Amino acid sequence: MANSSAGKLSLPALTAVVVGSMVGAGIFNLPGRFATATGPFGAIIAWAIAGTGMYMLARVFQALAEKRPDIDAGVFAYAKAGFGDYMGFLSAFGYWLGSCLGNVFYWVLIGSTLGRFFPDIFGDGSTATAIIVSLVGIWAFHFMILRGIEQATVINTIVTIAKIVPLIVAILAFVFFFNYAQFSENFFGGVDMPEKTLLAQVRDTMLITVFVFLGIEGASVYSRYAKKRSDVGTATILGFVAVTGLMVAVTLLPYATAPRAAIAGVANPSLAGALELVVGHWGAVFISIGVLVSVLGAYLAWSLICAEVLFAAAKSQDMPKLFAAQNGNRVPANALWLTNGVVSAFVVSTYWSRDAFNFMLDMTSVTALLPYLLVAGYGVLLARSGVGYETTPQERGRDQIIAWIAVIYTLFMFVAAGLKYVLLVAVLFVPGTLLLYFWARREQKARVFTRAEMLVFAITLVAAAIGTYGLLTGTITH
Repeated sequence: MANSSAGKLSLPALTAVVVGSMVGAGIFNLPGRFATATGPFGAIIAWAIAGTGMYMLARVFQALAEKRPDIDAGVFAYAKAGFGDYMGFLSAFGYWLGSCLGNVFYWVLIGSTLGRFFPDIFGDGSTATAIIVSLVGIWAFHFMILRGIEQATVINTIVTIAKIVPLIVAILAFVFFFNYAQFSENFFGGVDMPEKTLLAQVRDTMLITVFVFLGIEGASVYSRYAKKRSDVGTATILGFVAVTGLMVAVTLLPYATAPRAAIAGVANPSLAGALELVVGHWGAVFISIGVLVSVLGAYLAWSLICAEVLFAAAKSQDMPKLFAAQNGNRVPANALWLTNGVVSAFVVSTYWSRDAFNFMLDMTSVTALLPYLLVAGYGVLLARSGVGYETTPQERGRDQIIAWIAVIYTLFMFVAAGLKYVLLVAVLFVPGTLLLYFWARREQKARVFTRAEMLVFAITLVAAAIGTYGLLTGTITH
């Protein structure tokens, strides 16, 4: 899309991509989602697990960027290099699909934020009016991006700065009104909340921690635009540290200002409600404006990432070559059309969802887990093989341990997610395979599956059949 050194991204710009991708919708929903699940003690444990796991994953991305600079398409390319064509496709398709579902979540959040002020019109973000407004927004962004990625990335940088301000103000307000007695009362659970084991409390927070860390690979996705290859890994770590600090503060500080039950009961976006409990109605208005700016900016960033993933996958023949086409502004137009068509279809489907808000958040998280697992797995394989470590053999052992921890963490996230979401993801993977993977393989006149890949597809097919049966019979609901 950019074609000269003038279009290359510096370290600050790459870091802004990571921060801009990560600080989106999720951070504004941390207080309510955590308060519903646990008190400060459980939250600290949850962030320790999530922070360690995602830090290890960030280190894997950093190591891969350094050791395999020839792989410049990011997430799915590592899966293909380590595990073959079909796993590369599943990683690309899963990452793209997760990005699409994340974009749907953004529009549901916009609707629910407006619903705070116009409850009869926008409700929880899945009313007919909210869906129409979302569709108008989706296609307005679509045509803006078609005009050129350079102007879109400039807007993203501005929005990244603008959306940090409400978060800082909220954190300062929570610090100013910090009440140690209230924090102590909430610490192990608080009053008027159902009893749950600590394990169950921590498990119930895990999917939102995955969601708010999505975007950690933003610099990797845009690695081919980096001025210096080494900046990709540095930007990933810098973005991770900055955003983690913000997220932990936004989660823990509200516990010191109001009873846990009150925080759990506020409407989405819950940061607005939590601040309203402390400073009054202006706090909710202020945060709601910040949410709208933040979400629109994050939506722009993820629209670009969605299109870039499809485009890069088509360029490497993992997707049909139709999606490798660019328009006169060097934007992958066909990839963008498919992306926004799918996002629009999912937005319309939220009309029939019982809890579109949390359902889309959780589905986005689970869909991203497979690409992350395959990246971590490739980190293990690379460190064991020694490829790229010719000049730094002493780093192999360290990198292998880091990658193994990332693998274990990602597998733990699958377990925490629960079988329901894994089956629903399989329901989406099967038509993706039949339509896009078979199409791409036919274009290349290549063998569709190896024996191992056939087994993977068979397992996916069985899981999809169970998921479809569950949806039809009502045993799986959304």
